[in-house]
Amino acid sequence: MDYHALMIVALEEARRGGESGEVPIGAVVALDGQIVGRGFNQPIGAGDPTAHAEIVALREAARTMGNYRLTGATLCVTIEPCLMCVGALVHARVGTLVYGATEPRSGAVVSTVRGAELPGHNHRFEIVSGVREVECRELVQSFFRERRGQG
Repeated sequence: MDYHALMIVALEEARRGGESGEVPIGAVVALDGQIVGRGFNQPIGAGDPTAHAEIVALREAARTMGNYRLTGATLCVTIEPCLMCVGALVHARVGTLVYGATEPRSGAVVSTVRGAELPGHNHRFEIVSGVREVECRELVQSFFRERRGQG
């Protein structure tokens, strides 16, 4: 699986989110070499606090595959997932998480808690970090710089 190619698509999704006024985070789910789910952050537009990029992509992948269990799938996301999204990865049985940049305030893979390592989880997944990290971080930072400049 070409993680850089997946991250390019996740970054495209993130830009779509930013263009719609959401925090620009994007995600894709790949299974058997094919992208089966895409998503960008949309809690504001959807009026849904769970509509993080990862959740949107997992939902689409589950619909595409006809199964909420995405055993062996790769989820690629531009920013380190929060605890809710880590839980969704566990429940979906994702095989590999790939992310770009850490999220020091709410990231739940390495930044605030090691959510994937919590006791009691009946599934573990591989973690690959730092893919196109600078580009992923800059996209979010520039979004917030622009926001602060307008307010």
